[in-house]
Amino acid sequence: MGLAQYKIAPHKCIVNGKTELIFTVLLNPNFYSSIAPAKTLASVFITKMTGEAVNPKAYPLADSHLTITILDLVQQAANYKQLKKGANEATKTLNRGISEFVVMAADAEPLEILLHLPLLAEDKNVPYVFIPSKQALGRACGVTRPVIACSVTSNEASQLKTQIQQLKDAIEKLLI
Repeated sequence: MGLAQYKIAPHKCIVNGKTELIFTVLLNPNFYSSIAPAKTLASVFITKMTGEAVNPKAYPLADSHLTITILDLVQQAANYKQLKKGANEATKTLNRGISEFVVMAADAEPLEILLHLPLLAEDKNVPYVFIPSKQALGRACGVTRPVIACSVTSNEASQLKTQIQQLKDAIEKLLI
């Protein structure tokens, strides 16, 4: 799956006196109907990326293209019931050994509530990555609230197995 399935349109807006950059990502519905006909996606997926500096403890941080790929796969995993939302559930999946990879939000406040996850993920040899926005992660998880961490879980008969493996490889390249 390439980035050609997306059209990105940046917009500036003022929220609470701060100028923020909002990206509107238009998804190609024909692409998704060819993969999973039962799956319907909203035509517009909006993520909020602020211009503020990201906490340096949030390492490795995905770039914008990898972030879009991660959010897309998280959304698909939610539809296939292969997703656990929240720091507590992500911790449980790591302890149980069923986590494929862990995604965390770099704008969690305070970030320290998440920093046990990278340690646990390294012990279990599970890739992990930070993305800039907890609001975008929440939307990708299919909930209206912000989500600070999620875990994509393993399933032997999963149709997402190849996509998960490709994304795990891309996340591991960030650590090198």
